[in-house]
Amino acid sequence: MTTDLTPVAVNPTTLPKPRGYSHGTLSGNTLYLGGQTALDMNMEIVPGGIVEQFRQAFGNVLTTLRAAGGIPEDLVSITIYLTDIPDYQAHGREIGAVWRELAGPVYPAMAGIGTTGLWQPEALIEILGVAVIPEERIVRP
Repeated sequence: MTTDLTPVAVNPTTLPKPRGYSHGTLSGNTLYLGGQTALDMNMEIVPGGIVEQFRQAFGNVLTTLRAAGGIPEDLVSITIYLTDIPDYQAHGREIGAVWRELAGPVYPAMAGIGTTGLWQPEALIEILGVAVIPEERIVRP
C-alpha cells in the first residue's frame, strides 16, 4: 500500500476558524498538531488559571487529533510551552488528573518549555504535538 504524503490541513469545525495556520497537518499517517492555547469558540482565552487553560488547550489538541481519526494512544510527542513554570508545577496533580480524564493513562514523550509570552497575552500555556495514526483509522479531510 502506498501512503499519500501530501500534507492536508485538519481544521475541525468545532474549533475557532484558523487564519494563517492549521490546527493540524496530516502527512501520510503522521498528524502534526499545531500549537493550541486555551482559546474557546469565541476566540477568547478561558478564565480561571493554569488548570482550566490546560484543560481547554489539551482539549483543543485532542479535538484535532480525533478529527483525523486519532485517539490519545496515537500521541507520540507533546510539547508544552509555559509562561510560568512554577505555577504549572504547583498545580501538577490537578493537571495530571485533567490529563487522565481526557486521555487516560497515556503518556507520550513530553517536553515543558518556559517562555516569556505566547500569541495571546493572557495565555499561560500552549500545547503542540505529533501523533501517528494507524492507516485503518485515518480520516482524511
